[in-house]
Amino acid sequence: MKIVLLESLAISNEVLENYKTKLENMGHEFLSYERNLDTEVLIERSKDADILMIANMPLKGEVIRACKKLKYINIAFTGVDHVDLEACKEMGIEVSNASGYSTESVAELALCMMISLLRNVAKVDERCRQGKTKDGLVGFELMGKTVGIVGIGKIGLRTAELLNAFGCKIIAYNHREKEVPEFVKLVSLDELLEESDIISLHCPLNASTKGLIGKEEIAKMKKSAILINTVRGAVVDSAALADALNNGDIQGAGIDVFETEPPLDTAHPLLNAKNTLVTPHIAFATKESMLLRAEIVFDVLDAYLKGERKNVIL
Repeated sequence: MKIVLLESLAISNEVLENYKTKLENMGHEFLSYERNLDTEVLIERSKDADILMIANMPLKGEVIRACKKLKYINIAFTGVDHVDLEACKEMGIEVSNASGYSTESVAELALCMMISLLRNVAKVDERCRQGKTKDGLVGFELMGKTVGIVGIGKIGLRTAELLNAFGCKIIAYNHREKEVPEFVKLVSLDELLEESDIISLHCPLNASTKGLIGKEEIAKMKKSAILINTVRGAVVDSAALADALNNGDIQGAGIDVFETEPPLDTAHPLLNAKNTLVTPHIAFATKESMLLRAEIVFDVLDAYLKGERKNVIL
């Protein structure tokens, strides 16, 4: 089969070459390219492929429909909303993801943001560099806080485990029935919004979660609440959140994701809101997670080539 990797997996050439050699020894052709979002370029690179591999680059229906031989798309990412799944269904193309590779990295960044906001790290860093003191910026401890987790999948559960070690009370909302550890209490979304000192989002982006946290939901939160978003920007109404932060309706927010991938327009409301810690979609990206992602995605590919299926999306 002809296998085409359309963007870097953020691993060394040596590691990628080892995977390529294994596939070639099995009789397959493997080509890899640097990321290019031009539709015509993508069609030219993909049109004869049996299998496409991508990470988080958008893959439009126009490109997918132009690939008449395409049988399978192997996504080296957890979320799959950047791929036109309707086009895949229409063409009978199978799709998988790399679920599990970023569980630790995302959970750790969520906690990092919580502690940074509670302790005013960005503000006191600035004060210290200006030769000033902490005056007026005494923070809070994470221990004892009620943390609400929206979405208790692998990452949400790992986040809960870390928070439990810090001595937090953990409540969670999940749109489906879910078995959870005894230290997690499942509640309604309204209850979670009203009771939480910190809310951490760990749900996928789909029709039911788009705009899940809007003006009405934010109004139910405590004025002292902190919101953490490491999932997808579209889960939150950015304008409503920025207004709430600027008006003092909630205390702070840690935002790693936006409606579009960075680089962002510097006029984006959340880049200019009060008490906001922003990062350019880094939650998944650690040296360890990139190696694990490659391991998972090539293992899933190997299973497909053997007639087996892992991490099935379609």
